[in-house]
Amino acid sequence: MPEPILRLKGLEQVFQTRKGAVPAVGGVDIDITPGKVVCVVGESGCGKTTTARAAAGLARPTGGSVEYQGRDVYSLKGAAYKDFRMGVQYIHQDPYAALNPIRTVLSSLTAGLRRHRVVTTKKQARQRAAELLELVDLTPPETYLDKHPNQMSGGQRQRVNVARALALDPKVIIADEPTSMLDVSIRVSLLNTMSRLRDDLGVGFMMITHDLAVAKYFAWDGEIAVMYLGKVVEKGPTPQIINDPQHPYTKALIAAVCEPDPRLAKSGDKSGGLRSAEIPDLTDLPSGCSFHPRCPLFKSGDCDTVTPPLAELDGKRRLACTVVSRDHAQAAEKVAS
Repeated sequence: MPEPILRLKGLEQVFQTRKGAVPAVGGVDIDITPGKVVCVVGESGCGKTTTARAAAGLARPTGGSVEYQGRDVYSLKGAAYKDFRMGVQYIHQDPYAALNPIRTVLSSLTAGLRRHRVVTTKKQARQRAAELLELVDLTPPETYLDKHPNQMSGGQRQRVNVARALALDPKVIIADEPTSMLDVSIRVSLLNTMSRLRDDLGVGFMMITHDLAVAKYFAWDGEIAVMYLGKVVEKGPTPQIINDPQHPYTKALIAAVCEPDPRLAKSGDKSGGLRSAEIPDLTDLPSGCSFHPRCPLFKSGDCDTVTPPLAELDGKRRLACTVVSRDHAQAAEKVAS
């Protein structure tokens, strides 16, 4: 297994508000390796984007560390910091807001190239911009180079954003919900393009998404990290997480994937098997396991008092659930005896 290019170790992010401290991220460990994908999934407000921003160097964490090629990002200076800024790129969620409306595609794609003096002439800049557009299947590139964002569709704009992220030959791309604002047919096309770039260029991806269908499609050969209220509650190879989820929250997310179920509609059950649909307030987190007020496996005196660590369950999977881990341990003891 190759060494990770980008590593999050015990990452924490606490925001101070009038209502008190808000622990948006509470101890996240994620490794991004060349040519592999890690999808971070969870409900809105679980800390996915905050984690992504810290990983990209856009927000200094209050605890833990972000390491790029073995060195703490927030201690880098000079050439080492420039290497990090070029090596880790970010794709924003909104293709409409991510591009400057008064800049042409050519200007947007070459701003970083000019800033870091990768190109020095207009001819070089135009040639490199055309190459980038071809990489993301916007052809012929001459059709798009002199357009402004308002002259393109949402899917075309997001492809320009992907091309801009590739401009400086990054080693890692952090994509924050890159397909959530696109039509379904456009989503698949963009994911196929990103998958090809991952394989051809060896770029590592950290994908932020609330959609497990997207995670399954894009990261089938990678990993999924499921977040709940700022913490990773289950993490492992995508086939394991999708086909055999172990954490009750992961099971609820998979159950929430839109599939017609006449029995569910008839019963009127909108909770997906959870005890409650209400998400706890981050300023007043429950004791013990933060998921216990909603968990169908809740056991009084256990789940509400013990905070489960993210521990190894089977093979490469890691899980933060006292009940499931204990059941697995007991089953293993029976087999051994």
